[in-house]
Amino acid sequence: MTGDIGPARAPLPSFARLFGAPLLFAIAFGWVEAAVVVYLRAIYYPGGFRFPLTLASMPHAAVEIAREAATIVMLGAVAHAAGRTRWERFGHFAFVFGVWDIAFYLGLRAALGWPESLLTWDVLFLIPLVWTGPVLAPVLVSVLLIVSGGWIARRERAGEPIRVRRLHWFFGVVSIALLLYSFTANHALVYAGAVPAAFPWFPFACGLGVGAGLAISVLKR
Repeated sequence: MTGDIGPARAPLPSFARLFGAPLLFAIAFGWVEAAVVVYLRAIYYPGGFRFPLTLASMPHAAVEIAREAATIVMLGAVAHAAGRTRWERFGHFAFVFGVWDIAFYLGLRAALGWPESLLTWDVLFLIPLVWTGPVLAPVLVSVLLIVSGGWIARRERAGEPIRVRRLHWFFGVVSIALLLYSFTANHALVYAGAVPAAFPWFPFACGLGVGAGLAISVLKR
């Protein structure tokens, strides 16, 4: 006697098969980004990365902003090539971004001995405002992106599509808003050539916690 058991699930792909090429790209590209920063430091900050920083001239700042935008496009292109569905591609993007970011800091540590610790401050991003914070903050975000993004991509490839509801979108916006605030809270001080104030750890922790809870809620079976 046979019954309706529903569609068969796709075989669960191995980690190497699903993430091998994106992982290698992210690590290699992280080193390339670190090498670029080594040269930028030699040109603009021969004394090392210390606040207050003197931001590059506007033409060069525009080039740097364009480089950051191009970086996001490249990571997105790799994710698009690696994934098959919309959410699998999103998962690959989160995974690749997180690996690239951590590989970038490991590359800087190997090349320059910087950052000295996870609490060393850094200029993280320039779009649309200057992002600053201790290195630990983006590393924690990257760990969350790697775990949740990898989970999403593997679920989608295995034929177990995720379901995102309206409440999930709401909490996603809340998480992103809290994290953006945390990273850009000191942008006015940086533009003024001053030393950033204390990092807003509480809203950051709230944003990260909401993001982690959101990932668990979306991905639970």
